[in-house]
Amino acid sequence: MRAMVLDRPGRPLRLAELDEPEPASGQVRVRVAACGVCRTDLHIVDGELPIRRAPVVPGHQIVGRIDQVGPAVDGLSPGSRVGIPWLGWTCGACGYCLSGRENLCERARFTGYHLDGGFADSTVADARFCFPLPSDFRDLQAAPLLCAGLIGYRSLRLAGDAERLGLYGFGAAAHIVLQVARFERRRVYAFTRPGDDAGQSFARELGADWAGSTADQAPEELDAAIIFAPAGDLVPAALRVLARGGTVVCAGIHMSDVPSFPYELLWGERVVRSVANLTRADGVEFLALAALIPVRTEIELFPLEQANEALTRLRRGEIRGAAVLEIGSEAQ
Repeated sequence: MRAMVLDRPGRPLRLAELDEPEPASGQVRVRVAACGVCRTDLHIVDGELPIRRAPVVPGHQIVGRIDQVGPAVDGLSPGSRVGIPWLGWTCGACGYCLSGRENLCERARFTGYHLDGGFADSTVADARFCFPLPSDFRDLQAAPLLCAGLIGYRSLRLAGDAERLGLYGFGAAAHIVLQVARFERRRVYAFTRPGDDAGQSFARELGADWAGSTADQAPEELDAAIIFAPAGDLVPAALRVLARGGTVVCAGIHMSDVPSFPYELLWGERVVRSVANLTRADGVEFLALAALIPVRTEIELFPLEQANEALTRLRRGEIRGAAVLEIGSEAQ
């Protein structure tokens, strides 16, 4: 099978011919139709996250169809369409797993990081972490839901019932969570990098009540802010426009250092918190809600062989919505 392989951080992915993987007990093999390209993939490729395995096949927003089922798998069969997310395996026995917080499992393994991912014709996955996908979504449009959508959804839930919501960084996750927030009748304020007129226009098209740059003053105080951009200096910036009792949610797995800031920005029972990964419950809830709304993902398509180009465009902030690799000839 074809696969784009990361041999060493800081180097481009390499197109390789690999043997098709065989599913072990509890696993399924999935013929990949599409795989989203995520900023976490970029952090792995650029070495901003410590490499856990090399070589590795990146990609963790996978949509495909099962073509082989290993032993001890229930509820899934060949031909089933599934989505494979970032969280690929947990121990199921630690205090975090047993208390519904499997996203914090210290032994967790992640797709495209510890485990080979979806920048390939086929991949294997733990059947427990494969989501049946609503028929409302075609393969290519469904791919960004598996991480951009899920992390955005978890971030929104951790933001509480904020009526006035700020989104910092308007990429794949923000363009999905904005649709969820508007469905829930929240007011949304989108902040982009200075000069990103296209991003601000995109946010307004999707229903943002206001869009401007991070250098602009928000028109009113915010009840919560979600930071998708990996820039630590946005934390004090968001705190400055936050109402008392508000929350800043840092949604990325990697962020540059947060600079020191005066305590008065935090005072007033303001909260700064992070989002770590996702749970399967998040997936079930979000995919059902996304179909109900319905969420519409804006995508830019690339063939598998152009994964490096997709990553470069993402690094430069040139993707409108989400980048998706079209891999299987049957992708819809």
